[in-house]
Amino acid sequence: MQRKYLLITLLVALLVSSAQVQGGEYNIKDFGALADGVTVNSAAIQKAINTCHEAGGGTVTIPAGVFVSGTIRLLSNVNLYLEAGAVLSGSLNLADYTFEGEEHGLIFADEAVNISITGSGEILGNGTHFMLLNKSHISEDFERSMTRQGEKFMPADQLFADGPVAYTRRPDMLLVILKCENVLLSDVTFRDAPSWTIRLGDCDNVAVRGINIMNNLLIPNSDGIHCTTSRNVRISDCDIRAGDDAIIVTGFGLKTDVSGDYSAREVYTDRTIGNKTGYAENVTVTNCVLTSRSSGIRVGYGDNSIRNCTFQNIIIYGSNRGIGVFARDLGSIENILFSDIIIQTRLHSGHWWGKGEPIHVSAIPQAEGYELGQIKNIRFSNILAEAETGIVVWGTESKPALDVHFDHIQLKINDSPLNAEYGGNFDLRPTRNPGEKIFKHDIPGLYANHINNLVIKDLKLEWANKLPEFMNHAIHCEHFVDVLIDGFSGRQPHLNDNRAAIALNDGSGVIVRNCVAEPGTGIFLSHQNVTRMQMFVNNDMSLVKKVLEPEKSEFLMQGNVLKVGK
Repeated sequence: MQRKYLLITLLVALLVSSAQVQGGEYNIKDFGALADGVTVNSAAIQKAINTCHEAGGGTVTIPAGVFVSGTIRLLSNVNLYLEAGAVLSGSLNLADYTFEGEEHGLIFADEAVNISITGSGEILGNGTHFMLLNKSHISEDFERSMTRQGEKFMPADQLFADGPVAYTRRPDMLLVILKCENVLLSDVTFRDAPSWTIRLGDCDNVAVRGINIMNNLLIPNSDGIHCTTSRNVRISDCDIRAGDDAIIVTGFGLKTDVSGDYSAREVYTDRTIGNKTGYAENVTVTNCVLTSRSSGIRVGYGDNSIRNCTFQNIIIYGSNRGIGVFARDLGSIENILFSDIIIQTRLHSGHWWGKGEPIHVSAIPQAEGYELGQIKNIRFSNILAEAETGIVVWGTESKPALDVHFDHIQLKINDSPLNAEYGGNFDLRPTRNPGEKIFKHDIPGLYANHINNLVIKDLKLEWANKLPEFMNHAIHCEHFVDVLIDGFSGRQPHLNDNRAAIALNDGSGVIVRNCVAEPGTGIFLSHQNVTRMQMFVNNDMSLVKKVLEPEKSEFLMQGNVLKVGK
């Protein structure tokens, strides 16, 4: 009996010992890493990772202190843990960013499973070191003659207060995770990335929670979290401050030819690790605070389709754009929900894409010969927005946007100190058409062009005083099929102006109901070349000078308060 007990005890001890090896801790100091802020510790950190991986997995610990490193590779079953006070600092020497003869950023993983980066420490990219802070980054991807300001628009010899600044060479992305499964990023602070901060490429099952990204807002392309053709991604409770888009979902991945002769799906199914579907899908983003010199949230670009994504309980502030949905390539974008979001945007100086839109949805081929994917089933609900320009929805004749819904939107449009230099333009870059890059355009509260089935429900629009003359309508729709305006409250931007609150041109199928024309409304609704004007019902027009222009219309008029005010 005693021998049996001793045998059981020995077996238990062996099992515990084995478990400790499987989940062991490997402190990088034990492998020669020095926290002197000078020594490049890439080899020591990589040795700790390799040892941990070869032992079956565990935790590689970076203790308190500043540890300089070049490129390191994260391997399967390894948790890279940064203790409070730990700083993994990217080397200032570009030569240190290579791994087995290839250039990389600070950390990368490729075809790994069960990997994580956790802890309260910091990963520092030192991106500002590689920038030319006294020189602007500007590209001639637009024609000044097309803008409202002409040749005075964004002069090339100026240093812009909002950036972006120039650079010659810089390290690659701070963290790149490619074709991986079961990934966790938790609590760590990423600071001063030299380009994209985090790329999740072709991954499956990723959780990002409670991280901070604190980048220099002057640095171009210093995006926050970039999900490229990844699926089953959950991002929550993050604070992201990025010099470019803050959270991004794209269909970048395997390239298809422009004719789309083969399906990327077939190639993706040959994989053993990572995303095997070829879709960017099932992405949820919740409880985040974002600021950006481009879009707080961007969905779009790439040949692979994007579908089934939700964005909820988010604050976007100080950004150039709030939310952007962009079809530019073969990939379609469908079933995307945005809800319970507060947005504050403004015009920015310098060469950033966007002109202050709180929401932007567009579908335009970015180059000749490109076939364009479809934008379909996009929903915006419970949005509180304050901006210096309006909402833009822009499709094409061959690929109009389909089923775009705005529900319970409150938008206030303010004057901008940059209106004289940048205002009164639309920015649809990237696009193959020079006339659609940055170009002069009047600014409505909501503009829609080439769209089928647009629903605007419970939109409350407020204008600041003394706005520029290029601000013209509350809602302006052109080239449309089926527009429902339900519960709109507002007026045109200028009191008692003869430009209508709602302008509808060259379309078919209109229902306007339950709307309220606010004091100062000159003309409530103007229409030109519009057929199937179905209903104008239950609207309060008691304070409007003129309800319809022209007054003769095909609307079914019912239940309206039509007393004309003075």
